Amino acid sequence: MDQYTNVAPAVGMTDVDTRARFIMRTYNHLFGAILAFTGIEIMLFKTGLAEPIAAAMLGTSWLLVLGAFMVVSWLATRISLTARSLGAQYAALGGFIIAEALIFVPILYMAERYAGGNVISSAATVTFIGFAVLTGVAWYTRKDFSFMRGILCWGGIIALVAIVGAVIFNFELGIWFSLAMIALAGGAILYDTSNILHHYPEDRYVGAALSLFASVALMFWYVLQLFMSRR
Repeated sequence: MDQYTNVAPAVGMTDVDTRARFIMRTYNHLFGAILAFTGIEIMLFKTGLAEPIAAAMLGTSWLLVLGAFMVVSWLATRISLTARSLGAQYAALGGFIIAEALIFVPILYMAERYAGGNVISSAATVTFIGFAVLTGVAWYTRKDFSFMRGILCWGGIIALVAIVGAVIFNFELGIWFSLAMIALAGGAILYDTSNILHHYPEDRYVGAALSLFASVALMFWYVLQLFMSRR
């Protein structure tokens, strides 16, 4: 994995205890990130801040919001995977969680107000089931899914072009796009899980958790959109 600037060995080349410790740390940080994300969203909605945030984001160019988020996402991922300082890695993870929480406010607000309260919990349940199944596949097969990197990169680029086109020319991407993005997120979960088992340096559990959290959030976003489109 040439994106890591680290002298630590890949976790797949370490002993059983080191691998187990790395995996436990990674998933503990993932679940911590999900809890932090959930806590921020609850705080925003309970305090009434969600409505003005949603109005402000929906009232501006979505391309600006998307661009800002992509910059934060790229910086956070880059720092978490390359910084030698553990503090910098945690700062990247924290910044990414906050950015994700903010960009989710409009869709969660619309889901709660217009699609019914149970649509969010239903989407979260489906996302969890999908994550659990894909994680089980990666763990059971122990297959190296690193070959998917190019596919995921190109899929992400195509998706970004489609989103930009939809914003500029004002057309709906539709249900099939949501299904395609759910599949892309599923592939990313397989890829990330494979890297956790084989390729991440043993001191990059924070970056591993960030990457996996980003993939889970992507799946949740489009599962939620799919549920909302049926209302």
